[in-house]
Amino acid sequence: AAMSLHESHVEDAALEWFGELGYAVGHGPQLAPGEPVAERDSFGDVVLVGRLRDAIWKLNSARRLVSDWAAIRSSGLRSSISSSSMKPIQPPKRF
Repeated sequence: AAMSLHESHVEDAALEWFGELGYAVGHGPQLAPGEPVAERDSFGDVVLVGRLRDAIWKLNSARRLVSDWAAIRSSGLRSSISSSSMKPIQPPKRF
């Protein structure tokens, strides 16, 4: 008997793969416009604005974290933190 391929087989496989990659997986009927957890006002809204905003915020937060870490490394503070002697940091001198 030949196995037939249905859209639901492809969709289920894709949802499983995305779930394994760490993506949040939701099902259409629960996310549809008008439902309590709807993420769009109509099916014509192809961009999930809330998710896009959250992703941009996460990316920018990661950029700031990397930038802050680079500043710490360039200031020499990292070497004093990781040093085995762990000397207290002195307050800045006043001139």
